[in-house]
This record gives sequence, structure tokens and C-alpha cells, in this order.
Amino acid sequence: MAKSIMVQGTMSNVGKSLVTAGLCRIFKQDGYKVAPFKSQNMALNSFITEEGLEMGRAQVMQAEAAGIKPEVAMNPILLKPTNDMGSQVIVNGEVLGTMSARDYFAYKHNLVPEIMKAYNKLDREYDIIVLEGAGSPAEVNLKEEDIVNMGMAKMAKAPVLLVGDIDRGGVFAQLIGTVDLMDDEERDMIKGLIINKFRGDKTILDPGIKIIEDKTNIPVVGVTPYINIQVDDEDSLSSRLEGKTEVDLIDIAVIRIPRISNFTDFNPFEMVDGVSLRYVKHVTELGNPDMIILPGTKNTMEDLLWMRQNGLEAAILKQVKAGTAIFGICGGYQMLGETLSDPDGVESGGEIRGMGLLPMDTVFAGDKTRTRVTGTFNEVDGAFSGLSGVAFEGYEIHMGVSTMHEGGKSLTHLDQMDKADGTWSGEVFGTYVHGIFDKEQVVKEIVMALGSKKGIDMTEATAFDIETFKETQYDILAEEMRKHLDMEKIYEILGLKK
Repeated sequence: MAKSIMVQGTMSNVGKSLVTAGLCRIFKQDGYKVAPFKSQNMALNSFITEEGLEMGRAQVMQAEAAGIKPEVAMNPILLKPTNDMGSQVIVNGEVLGTMSARDYFAYKHNLVPEIMKAYNKLDREYDIIVLEGAGSPAEVNLKEEDIVNMGMAKMAKAPVLLVGDIDRGGVFAQLIGTVDLMDDEERDMIKGLIINKFRGDKTILDPGIKIIEDKTNIPVVGVTPYINIQVDDEDSLSSRLEGKTEVDLIDIAVIRIPRISNFTDFNPFEMVDGVSLRYVKHVTELGNPDMIILPGTKNTMEDLLWMRQNGLEAAILKQVKAGTAIFGICGGYQMLGETLSDPDGVESGGEIRGMGLLPMDTVFAGDKTRTRVTGTFNEVDGAFSGLSGVAFEGYEIHMGVSTMHEGGKSLTHLDQMDKADGTWSGEVFGTYVHGIFDKEQVVKEIVMALGSKKGIDMTEATAFDIETFKETQYDILAEEMRKHLDMEKIYEILGLKK
């Protein structure tokens, strides 16, 4: 039977996922077999396991930090917003259906047996489970039916560490106010407070720490710094998507569509010295990039119409004429075709024209494709000819089927299904495969090709290993957290010796 500890936050994006990952790494380094767990995740960044099941990307990142294979038991419920009022509900990796927020709120308690089945599986197999909450436990209108914060802590009998974000301001009100809104039983479960994302001289903060402890009667077990590392983020609140305007030797622009999903696909480009990866949502931000990426989306048709209305589509078409490379992934790939049809109302219904850059059509259907894949790039001409024959691996998550016109050129060949995937024409490329850039050889060939077009040799800049890089990042995270957390106290809370 595993020991458990839960990381909750005073609000969204306070750093719960990273703190959870850091604890997973520390416990692994200390010789324990540890697993992450989040009963319910709301995010458009998802992952397909070896079994073909869908789960939240944050728990995949945490499993990597723990040195274990991700499995859907670590995230039994995944909500993927389809609009402001509803989400696709995924239970144990498979689609249950699409529900409005009100309908899901009324239904979700029926999922408690599935949550506990997943948790108990991990409980039997691991020494420590590090649970992560969602949003804030102080949302008093939701507490009665809570299955992800204090409700989950009670079911798992897990002591709680409450994390506040000092970088966004108001950390005293965050921590003291959250504790004050708890009932007596919940307050007793909070065994430690963490002030996260601190910058500056901690001695200036020390008097405030004493005030927090005096008012809550809960110890502050750490003041963790703002840690600048590159690991996969959970959702579109990621700081990656905000404000980067600098242009480096090689400039890659990702279109930040409203329902962007799986933007972690592009993180490998950030690892290359001399490459800037920018997320743009206005024509004025686009500039003249060396490559434009159209990412995945939860609603392809509405996001294409959004680009059409705000002028980004026209700007991209102009860039194509100037020879700029375009790469579409999943929903972004679907946008690049001739037409998009939705006869059954899977997305928005009806039919719209695509961007007309690739000779193919897409029809949306109710069945969802979920599968891991390996494959190789087919013969490619032009600047990206170095991709020819390069191997990759990744996964597909999409609704809809794209059919290439006669005479079109497929981009890749998938081993498992022994079939073609994707399409390319000139400097425009599209594929359904998420994670296609995760192999360093793919990134290397693309960056070197973009450099070659500008007369820049990027050979040395692309000499890196993605897996080694990620392992180094997790070790940096653990090292920094050890410096600033009272790990002896945290082990005491767990009921274990360090």
C-alpha cells in the first residue's frame, strides 16, 4: 500500500504540475517507486499511451520525471473543452461523450468508482503516489461534489501541500484566504504551505512567512524560486504562449488559434540554439518567419474561420507565395486542404473551404482515431529533402478522415497500418502525427534546411539529444526544489524517513 501526498493550488497556474513533477523526481532519486495521479484534468494537451488510450500531458511529464511509463490510471478523467460551456469527457482513456458544464457537474459523482479503481491500481504497485489537484480547493460553489481537490484528498486519505504563486501577487491573501475557506476537516488535512515562483531576497519575505504561519497554524515548508526549465506544459495558460517577440537566426511562428491543442509538439525547436519559437495570434505579430506552423485544435472549422476573419489566413497565403515553409499538424493539417465537411455535426456542421494549399479534403466523423505510430518520411523534394527516409514516432488523436486527391504526394509512411499519412506540396507539409518533431533528426533536418535557405550553417546548433535534455531538466527541477523545500518535513508528512 502506497504512501500519498497531494499538491493543491490556490488557483490555476500556480505551478502545481511542476511541484508534483519535482517531488516525483526527488522521491525517485531517493530510491522510491513513485507515480503521479490527477483524478480529473481539463486540458487540450493530451497523449496516447501504448494501449491507445488518451490522458493528460501533464501526468505524462510527471511520469517521465518519476522514471516510469505513463498509463491512463494516472489520469482517469480528462476534459477537453469544445467551447466555453462544454467539454468532451474522456474516462479511462476513451470518449464517454460531450457534456455541457452543468450536465457534467450533475453527472461527475458517478465517476468516483472509476477514479478509485485507477487510484487503487497505483496504490498496489507503487511506494508513493503524488496527487495533483485542479484550480482551487476554495471554490465554495463546487466543493460539495468535488472529486479533484479536497474530495480526492479525502478519498485517498492524502495529506495536502497548498501552493501559492507569489509571482502573480497576493500570495498572502491566496494562502490565508484559501485555508480560511476550508472547513475544519479540510483545514486539518493541509500539512504544509509552499510559496512558489519567488524571485529576490528571501530574508525580506521571512516576516511575511511568520504571519502566514501564525494566521493558519500551518508550516511553510518551502519558498521555491521561479525555475526556468523546459518541460511539457499542461495547457494554454503556459507562459510559452505569451509575449515572445524576439527573432533569432531561425524564426518559427506558431499560429495561436483559440482552441490550440498539443502545442507541446513544438517544444523541441526551443532546445536548438539560434531558433526562436513564437506564438502569434495577430497579423501584426507574424512578421516574416522562416517557417509557419499550424497546430492542432479542438475545433478545426471554427479556428480556420477565426484566422480567415482576422486576416491571418491571407497573411499566411502571402507568405507561401514568398516561399515560406508551412507545416500543419492534425487540425492544422486539415485546414491546409481544399474542403472541410462536417455532415454529422461533430464540430460545427456544414462545409467550408480550406486554405487550398494541399490537394486533399477532410470529412469529420464521430469515431475518434487514437493510436501510437512509428514511420518514416517519404521522398521529399526541395529545401526539406533531408527529411526523406528519416524515422519518427508519435501518436494520432483526431476526428475525421482526410482523402488526398489523385496525383497528390503523401508525406510519410506509417509502419503499423502500412499506409500513407499526410500530404506535401512545394514548401507546404501536413500530417496527423503529434510528436513528429520529437526525434532530434527530424528537428535537425528542418532547422538545417531553414538555415541553408538563409545561408546559415546550423549544423552545430542542432547537435543535441532530446531524451538526455529532458532528463537533465528533471534533474535541475529536483535539485532546485531540494534546495528550497524542507524535504525532511515533507517525508515526515508522508510518514516515511528520508
